[in-house]
Amino acid sequence: MNVSCLRKFIFTGAALSAAAFAPLASAQVYITEWMYNGNGTTGEYIEFTNLGTSAVDFTGWSFDDDSNNPRTVNLSAFGLVNPGESVILTEASAASFRSVWNLDSSVKVIGNNTTNLGRNDQINLYDGAGLLVDRLSYGDQNIPGSIRAQNVSGNPLSLDVLGTNSALGWVFSSLGDVYGSYVDLNNVDVGNPGTFALAPAPVPLPAAAWLLLSGVAGLAGFRRRA
Repeated sequence: MNVSCLRKFIFTGAALSAAAFAPLASAQVYITEWMYNGNGTTGEYIEFTNLGTSAVDFTGWSFDDDSNNPRTVNLSAFGLVNPGESVILTEASAASFRSVWNLDSSVKVIGNNTTNLGRNDQINLYDGAGLLVDRLSYGDQNIPGSIRAQNVSGNPLSLDVLGTNSALGWVFSSLGDVYGSYVDLNNVDVGNPGTFALAPAPVPLPAAAWLLLSGVAGLAGFRRRA
């Protein structure tokens, strides 16, 4: 391999390595739990979780149901949402929600949502530019095999379910499950708002990038020995 080709290969490898280290896009925010109707004072709620490796600024972000209109419900009050952090939108007041679910004040909650969900509906999350980030279409009447998250929240069975726009593959919360579900203080609703147990640990560099860098290093060593 001549010097020109080697330099080109190393440059390409460096560019791919830089891309591997680049922050993930805002689309790494997902809908991770929902309850469309509750018996207690908390009513319904939706949980969003940042599964990326960098914080996401929710300024200008919004929610809507199946009307599909960006900026219907302003989510700016969430502010910066850190990697692995979950935030809550609910029809209850923020204070009541935290109290009933025994949540720490550090859990970000936007309350008094009046764009209520129905038995068969959509959850739409939009970024500051009004672009759709995630959507969950659900309804046990319209989507056979999907759950009815009434008085008990729905959770994704695996990370592969997230971002697929389908409630198939979602399961009910239950006491002692992997999501850390429990009964609220009113002893009526079951859920796990404010945390997402399936959130993966950030991976600094994909294995493929390490292999590429190893190959570049090997070629450089070969050149020095030539």
